[in-house]
Amino acid sequence: MHLQRNRYSVSSEHAHEVVSLRLYPDRLEVVAENARVATHVRSFERSQTFYDWRHYVSLIERKPGALRNGAPFETLPEPLKKLQAILLRREGGDHVMAQVLAAVPVHGLDAVLMAAELALEAGKPSGEHVLNVLARLKSPADAAALEAASTPLKLAVEPLANVQRYDRLRGAAGETAP
Repeated sequence: MHLQRNRYSVSSEHAHEVVSLRLYPDRLEVVAENARVATHVRSFERSQTFYDWRHYVSLIERKPGALRNGAPFETLPEPLKKLQAILLRREGGDHVMAQVLAAVPVHGLDAVLMAAELALEAGKPSGEHVLNVLARLKSPADAAALEAASTPLKLAVEPLANVQRYDRLRGAAGETAP
């Protein structure tokens, strides 16, 4: 998107679409289909380009090679830059880094940054390590959600473990077999 000889990024889903622009003294907002799709700090300089790397996450899922030399990814937060430098040295590292960045819309930037930092502290970071940490960070919330979804229904008679019944069933099945 262009404004006063400056270029501002929008998510790749809205590239080449007609969008609305809301200008404020300190920022600008891009609106498509009555939803804000991008926000940037407003600049009164000329001939500058402003990227938000999160706008390109869906694009790198399809073309992970863009991570290597893509200008938007120069603005990644420091833990993700360190992880990217390590992963891109490995075979298929751009695909793995694309998976890590794809977790940002799902888990949130703060959770992914924390997972990346923990993976870096462990010594041998990998994409699987980051995704594993994200899954472990998410688990306590799932447990709390399960507790909140508990039912007020109570059993009148608790079922008893009946091992003899199992043995009888097993024995009956064993007798019918030739």
